[in-house]
Amino acid sequence: MAPKAVLWDIGNVIVRWNPRTLYQEIFKEPADCDRFLSHVCNMTWHVAHDLGVTFADNRAPLLERFPEYADAIHAWETRWWDMFSGPIPETEAAIEALHAAGVPQYGVTNMSHETFPGTVAMSPAFARLADYVVSAHVGLLKPDPAFYARACDQFGLAPADVLFFDDSAANIASAREFGFDVHHFTDPADVRPALEARGLL
Repeated sequence: MAPKAVLWDIGNVIVRWNPRTLYQEIFKEPADCDRFLSHVCNMTWHVAHDLGVTFADNRAPLLERFPEYADAIHAWETRWWDMFSGPIPETEAAIEALHAAGVPQYGVTNMSHETFPGTVAMSPAFARLADYVVSAHVGLLKPDPAFYARACDQFGLAPADVLFFDDSAANIASAREFGFDVHHFTDPADVRPALEARGLL
């Protein structure tokens, strides 16, 4: 069966996000930037935001352990938007084309409830997505199959109905096992051909 709806991941699929975009400005030496992002504000620590822990609560233990990095730790929230480098034009164009073709589209994301509203204000394309599942709202994270089950229930879709775009290989693997048709987003130029190959455009 050909998919009849598209699920879009947000970060690095619709908009570019990378903490290094900010912290390479804060730390002039690449090794210092690497050390901070590996041992202080790393992605293991950041997962708590995606599960609904506030920025203020999540940084408190780091401030105690690494007082010398206080300004940089606070910047994870105060300069959050400097981690973004804008929407991805190829994805925006695909979303608009799918909307014009009447294909249902939805968003699924591991994201903080504190940053979600500002993120979806970054591009008009977000208004084309009919609904979202946000990890911090539901207490589930991709690649947990329960996250995908929640999306299907909320959007009224069967797994076989779905084409899912995500930049994470782990998320793609679990979504494929769950029953989604999937496209591992690595090159924006591949988005429209992936949609055309499935007859969605």
